[in-house]
Amino acid sequence: MPEFLAETYTPRDAADAAPSAGDIAGAAGQADGPGGLVCFLGAIIVPGEETGFWLYQAPTADAVRAAMAAAGLCPERITPAVTLRSPRPARPGGGAPAAGPPPPATTH
Repeated sequence: MPEFLAETYTPRDAADAAPSAGDIAGAAGQADGPGGLVCFLGAIIVPGEETGFWLYQAPTADAVRAAMAAAGLCPERITPAVTLRSPRPARPGGGAPAAGPPPPATTH
């Protein structure tokens, strides 16, 4: 299913008052009825830029817009996205994967 990145204006003083991830995921799940087709994948709030980035998996940008409206969010822009995920699991306790030596070279 396609992924979309939505951008919102998030004032510095409102960054802490953003809806919880659970609330957003719940709104996404109900946007298209039971077993909704919209899935909230995560968000990054950048207070210094007064911007929020919201990642969704959905059939269309309109479905994302409906899910965000249900969560009380007003996207300024929604664009198709491609997510690149780390091949290594995250460190215990969160954060980026620990840097380590590169994997050994293989010959074919």
